[in-house]
Amino acid sequence: MGPVITKPPFEVIAPAEQRIPFVFNSPHSGRDYPASFLAASRLDERTIRRSEDTFVDELFSSVVPLGAPLMRAHFPRAWLDVNREPYELDPRMFDGELPPYANVRSLRVAGGLGTIARVVSENVEIYADQIPVAEALARIETVYKPYHDRLRALMAETHQHFGFVVLVDCHSMPSSIRTAPLRVRADFVIGDRYGASCAPELSEGAYSFLTDAGYSVARNKPYAGGFITEHYGRPLRGLHALQIEVNRGLYMNERNFQKNIDFETVARDLARLVAFLSSIPDTGLFPVPEAAE
Repeated sequence: MGPVITKPPFEVIAPAEQRIPFVFNSPHSGRDYPASFLAASRLDERTIRRSEDTFVDELFSSVVPLGAPLMRAHFPRAWLDVNREPYELDPRMFDGELPPYANVRSLRVAGGLGTIARVVSENVEIYADQIPVAEALARIETVYKPYHDRLRALMAETHQHFGFVVLVDCHSMPSSIRTAPLRVRADFVIGDRYGASCAPELSEGAYSFLTDAGYSVARNKPYAGGFITEHYGRPLRGLHALQIEVNRGLYMNERNFQKNIDFETVARDLARLVAFLSSIPDTGLFPVPEAAE
């Protein structure tokens, strides 16, 4: 049986006219949990949401009136993670044999966070039993691949129109580490794969703007960017990818999944950040001629 979801698995919210060379992506903010998935899980409906980037799509919704498309998932990350290679799969999870091209030895698979996750949060097991290999492959074929096809098309259209494109991958992180609750994370983490996924003007600009706005900001630690940032970021070709992680404690109650009184303030500051990034001189963002072949 293929995946059953109650609405389209993802959507692109597009401006009437794209005015800036940016594409925004929120791959982990989906909150539409298939009933069959919840039935197969050993977790209650609150615990299973621990890996969800709750409200991140709403935090960045201002980018649409600013003139950029926003792509967002409706399916949850715990069900399918599009910020992974297409076949990062743990063979222990499945009833049946994985295809030979599956990557079963990545660090993400070892940590339980492959394309089909084994855990949420810090090693909280999702499934009560093994799931059929056919079910995992159906999620990849019918949702993962169309998601990336649409994201690639958005980037290609933007690149063709403006001469370069900046993909901003939007995420959130817990305010503290459950295994070390006294370790509080920064307000924001800017990830650029240690300078490999975008021009330095973009990551340095984001860091400076948020720092000047009074936030604590880290770069690349503990999040340098996942598969999307790594895969789509080719700055020499005019393809830039920047990951932004927002501390959930800034804008929501992490226990009851409700927005807090600072939600609108954070959303306004992110709108200001986007306006600032879109005003950065673009001379260093176009393809390098010898790299464009």
